[in-house]
Amino acid sequence: MAKSIYFFDDPEPVGRELLGGKGAGLAEMTKIGLPVPYGFTITTEVCREYYRLGGKLPEGLREDVIQSMHKLEERTGRKFGDTNNPLLVSVRSGARVSMPGMMDTILNLGLNDESVLGLAKLTNNERFAWDSYRRFITMFADVVLGISKDEFEKVLDEVKEKEHVKYDAEVSAEGLKDVAAKSKELVKQVTGKPFPMDVWEQLFMAIEAVFKSWNNQRAILYRQLNNIPDEWGTAVNIVQMVFGNMGDDSGTGVAFTRNPATGEKELYGEYLTNAQGEDVVAGIRTPKAIKEMANEWPNTYAELTRVASLLEKNYKDMQDMEFTVEKGKLYMLQTRSGKRTAQAAVRVAVDMVHEGLIDKETALLRVSPEDVNHLLHKRIDPNSKGQPIAVGLAASPGAAVGTLVFSADEAVAEAAAGKNVILCRPETTPDDLHGMVAAQGILTTRGGMTSHAAVIARGMGKPAVTGTEALKLDSENGVVQTPGGTIIRRGEVVTIDGSTGEVFLGALPLVEPEVGAHFEELLSWADEFRKLGVKANADTPEDAALSRKFGAEGIGLTRTEHMFLGPERTQIVQDMIMAETTEERQEPLQRLLELQRSDFIGILKAMDGLPVTIRLLDPPLHEFLPQPEDLAKELDEAKKKGASDTEIAKLERLLRRAIQLQEHNPMMGFRGCRLGIVYPEIYEMQVRAVAEAAAQLKKDGYNPRFQIMHPLVGTEAEMKFLADMTHRVVNEVLSANGVQLDYKVGTMVEVPRAALVAGDLAKYAEFFSFGTNDLTQLTFGYSRDDAEGKFLGTYVQKGILPEDPFVSLDKSGVGRLIKLGVTEGRATRPELEVGICGEHGGDPKSIEFCHEVGLNYVSASPYRVPLARLAAAQIAIKEKRGEIFKDK
Repeated sequence: MAKSIYFFDDPEPVGRELLGGKGAGLAEMTKIGLPVPYGFTITTEVCREYYRLGGKLPEGLREDVIQSMHKLEERTGRKFGDTNNPLLVSVRSGARVSMPGMMDTILNLGLNDESVLGLAKLTNNERFAWDSYRRFITMFADVVLGISKDEFEKVLDEVKEKEHVKYDAEVSAEGLKDVAAKSKELVKQVTGKPFPMDVWEQLFMAIEAVFKSWNNQRAILYRQLNNIPDEWGTAVNIVQMVFGNMGDDSGTGVAFTRNPATGEKELYGEYLTNAQGEDVVAGIRTPKAIKEMANEWPNTYAELTRVASLLEKNYKDMQDMEFTVEKGKLYMLQTRSGKRTAQAAVRVAVDMVHEGLIDKETALLRVSPEDVNHLLHKRIDPNSKGQPIAVGLAASPGAAVGTLVFSADEAVAEAAAGKNVILCRPETTPDDLHGMVAAQGILTTRGGMTSHAAVIARGMGKPAVTGTEALKLDSENGVVQTPGGTIIRRGEVVTIDGSTGEVFLGALPLVEPEVGAHFEELLSWADEFRKLGVKANADTPEDAALSRKFGAEGIGLTRTEHMFLGPERTQIVQDMIMAETTEERQEPLQRLLELQRSDFIGILKAMDGLPVTIRLLDPPLHEFLPQPEDLAKELDEAKKKGASDTEIAKLERLLRRAIQLQEHNPMMGFRGCRLGIVYPEIYEMQVRAVAEAAAQLKKDGYNPRFQIMHPLVGTEAEMKFLADMTHRVVNEVLSANGVQLDYKVGTMVEVPRAALVAGDLAKYAEFFSFGTNDLTQLTFGYSRDDAEGKFLGTYVQKGILPEDPFVSLDKSGVGRLIKLGVTEGRATRPELEVGICGEHGGDPKSIEFCHEVGLNYVSASPYRVPLARLAAAQIAIKEKRGEIFKDK
């Protein structure tokens, strides 16, 4: 195996692939002259080798570690395990990408019953030494021996109660000795073995524990959620301990070089005096805002500000820093790219372009499509009259409404039952991750702005309120009490506002988000780089206007069947269906034509000058009728009540028609273009409504552009029949109105055969729009509604499918049909316009495929239009840089 250990000041250039993010950050900070404790990194390759060997440390590693520790002793002037001048170290994980709180850390390693006395003598601070020792016993027992730290917290709480103190930092030296002794007794009681006193045994047990933590449940889940490969492994960092728990001139903190919630350029974070390591993120006590340090420790604050500026200039990105202050001296323990809200991601990216730190391309790649999606969060209606029952810290923006639950497992169960839930915990830990995923929002009674709950919620784009100390939480009994004495029980509805930190009883109305100037500027840059067009799926004038506001370049799908809904319209449609002759059908068709014409006027006006693709009626007719079972029941009740013969006859006729139209497999039955061919008057009505709407708008001075799309076409004859009919009706309308309009006729490719005979369809179709929802169903033979509820989740979990094909396009199957359809269609008609309008049009992976195969556009729901604009730009930039399509 190659070199397994690197010191932080090793001159050999090594990347985060081997050093992990934490190790690479420590090495880089050392290189640029920042105050970093001495230490070294065991590479990720050692972790991989550890697992290849079935959970054994590679040969020679022990010797390398011992040699490195001796080198560390020389540099620090201290000796590992010494009774007079002991060297203590932290043992920390470090994956190549940030996985906050997912793996394990051990502090104060090297303490035992003898060295703790040496530490007390060396520092002349007996309380500090015993505090460090009891912390070490707890962390080591939890991480290495598998004993829950809650058991040790109980021991500490007993001593605090005995001494009548509230905070850990108030426990006396004698009390801490008592805690350490009882903690060691607990270890022996649980494991049957005494707590290890050999510091070298401690060290190698800790190294193995960190390697093992790569495959703990929370780390595995986090990797799955964030698409992190299992084979990467974690590095292990052995770092000289520096102590923030040596008194009121010492402390520990977490800071960001910019505000991770808003992106504002300001030093942002929290710190605790007389505290150590994990205390800030653990939420044990509510920390102080970093700005208070300017008054408490002005010199340290000035140094931290200088360090923040240097790190930003070096990394050209917002940094998340961990630091310790020991007797007034600042030490940097970690720097990494800071987790941030979507709002902050956009602002930081745009501001850094204006500051000259990065270029537009880099800025666009810095903001993920998911960030854009998160940015469009709902917020509480400002006109609502809600009074907060408690106020905590505004940890992650956005508002959420849900029933209160008090455990992660309960959150998962309730969410699976279709409920929106708010997860309420004292503070969250990595073990709560599955519940945080399931919840709409997070509420904690402890912890600060950089607590686990805050950091993870921001990364997920979920609202979070933390540090709501005024709430009294009783998780076991499922109740929380407000400062005013109100009792809120499990299952009651609350609203949280992660932008203000307020908590409300009951469901407050939420309103849609508004985008700001930074967001608009970023998306304008995206439009400069992307090659794919972006349209919207919109069925109403309101949706069309919203789509245009979000930057859609037209409508790629208007589903006309949505215009048939509503009590009044459904009745007209039913009258049309019940008609037994073409003549009978004309009266309801005329009424529908008037309604549809009005609808199309609104949509075409909202998208004036931009193309609008209108899909004619797609679902089977029976969907507009009541279920036969319901009709039979209604008929039976009518007879019992003595209804009139006319009413009974009407119900009997409706029941006969519903039974007649009922289908065994509606998705593949009498729907789409099959309706338009068997009942051409239906499609003729819709085409006439579109053409008349466009003609009227044209005469009113507008510039309507429409495209008529025929669904479910699978044969050349179908396409010819429908195209001929469309041209005939449109030309009749235009001629009668004395106007000329450019328009197109095409088809939605959703039947696999349509892709296979695309060259034939293109003789009559001027555009293709791939309806990837149905194309996926028909290619796989899956009914989406049934598959997603019954087996798709298991298929993905077991690796039968790499991912849900209804979320991300199946490139090897459905994608192959799309490629063939594009190639064959353009061979017949070189200028053929091709796009997709299924839900995949808003999925970044699917958008990348659309760019690769040369589609003209993607069409997505209105709120995913900004996401699609950014994703399309990112793909174009990556292609320009040679980062994708390398096989071409």
